[in-house]
Amino acid sequence: MAATIKQMALIISFFGFISFILGVLAENKKPVVGTLIPNGTGVTCKYPTDPTVTLGYLSTLFLIGSTVTGYLSLFYPYKGKSISQGVLFKNTSFMVFFNIALFTTGLAATMLLWPTITEQIHLSHNVHSDINYECPTAKTGLLGGGAFLSLDSSLFWLITLMLADNVREDFFDGDDGVKGEFGKASSDAYDVDIGVKGIS
Repeated sequence: MAATIKQMALIISFFGFISFILGVLAENKKPVVGTLIPNGTGVTCKYPTDPTVTLGYLSTLFLIGSTVTGYLSLFYPYKGKSISQGVLFKNTSFMVFFNIALFTTGLAATMLLWPTITEQIHLSHNVHSDINYECPTAKTGLLGGGAFLSLDSSLFWLITLMLADNVREDFFDGDDGVKGEFGKASSDAYDVDIGVKGIS
């Protein structure tokens, strides 16, 4: 079954929205600090059980899904008609939003992965020889910011897809004969009108 632009747009939106929700949940579930427990030679950090790491990785996974779908949707041969990348990238608006989408995606992935990996390190390496260690968690706000950027990324992919669709319509303009038929009808009506006036 051939995909349509509407279906691709829905998939991009769905993945982007799920990534946003998971990122926000990861931010809200993240503990502010761990509990410090002295162990004689240093401290052991005890962190409450939370799904931050899992949610962070899932949010990143859905961001990747949105991005891959967004990228592939730009060059997919809708209705069996393919268009070269060269034609698309000649359009300035398409080029600008394509680069913005890529940049936003990269920034979102960085802001989601950095605190997620940091949190995982804190949880797995919780024994420290420094008695003054304060048992921190990942920096607050990064996961939430990454979640919003993930949503922005999917929106920019949607805009880029709409621009690609416009370029496709311009490129294949007249191939289906619709505009030609309207033009012929108008021309015939004009010729008949002239003929009637000439007779009268």
